[in-house]
Amino acid sequence: MIFLARRIAFYIGAFFLAVTFNFFIPRLMPGDPSARIIASFQGRLNESQVEAIRKSYGLTGSLWEQYITYVGSILRLDFGISTVQFPEPTASLLFYGATWTLVLVGLAIFFAFIIGSFMGIHAAWHRGGFFDSFFTPINVMLNAFTPAIVALLLFYAFSLQLQWFPLGRAHSTSISPALSFEFIGNVLYHATLPVLSIFLVSFGGWHLGMRNVMINLLNEDFVILAKAKGLSDRRVRYRYVARNAILPQITALALSIGFLLGGALVTEQVFNYPGLGKFTFTAIGSRDYSFIQGQLLLLTASVLVANLLSDIANVILDPRLRT
Repeated sequence: MIFLARRIAFYIGAFFLAVTFNFFIPRLMPGDPSARIIASFQGRLNESQVEAIRKSYGLTGSLWEQYITYVGSILRLDFGISTVQFPEPTASLLFYGATWTLVLVGLAIFFAFIIGSFMGIHAAWHRGGFFDSFFTPINVMLNAFTPAIVALLLFYAFSLQLQWFPLGRAHSTSISPALSFEFIGNVLYHATLPVLSIFLVSFGGWHLGMRNVMINLLNEDFVILAKAKGLSDRRVRYRYVARNAILPQITALALSIGFLLGGALVTEQVFNYPGLGKFTFTAIGSRDYSFIQGQLLLLTASVLVANLLSDIANVILDPRLRT
């Protein structure tokens, strides 16, 4: 379709624009990623060794040559070498951190979106009733909290005081990673509080957003006509009203990916969880430009892919976009 072709072309252009900014902005700052490694040897390196380190970080040649080399490396998924965990490739650290962050963010997004949207549908359909009057103010209050506050409260209450959950890590050190029920159960046990902290500050927004859009649609002509035709409440609620109300929710879901990954940074620090947020915090403190650049590109790519998926979902749900 022309619509999707235009969107894909736009996202490809946006990604390469992000790559360009990601290349030039660190180079406008004083110093370079190799300076910390070279300084740690306290002058014991000769010129050829210094040149080899600078070359490994793509800092040799003209700025244009460095840019071409950088773009080629990105297309090969080569993000350079981490300065904090030298000589560990940044790509392997990003893959490791992203895997654990996706566990947190994926579970939190799934449950928050599903539960929040269904709560919003029910609250709008029975607006003014007990469910709407009780849960809507609570979700307004929860939506005002920040991930840091909720994470610290849960950590203090359930990990430090009650000791129902572990103090940190993604899984117990006594269990080796394996595709087994024991390992998966242990991972879910360790992820319970981090996921809950992200979920609590997220699902209220989905509830309120779905409720407001549903209420605006309830007096539309197509809803009144559907009721006049004698269709069941369930069919009118989900097939007519909720299907139209879910469209802005899907768009908001794509836009919230960046926020949730950013919120995971604080959550992972509180629970000592080995995800992208924890690695990024360490990289910022140590000026690991290679990892920071790779993480920003990964975040940009995830937001663009999420937006593309939301466009595809909108085309499927909204027949007007197909014409």
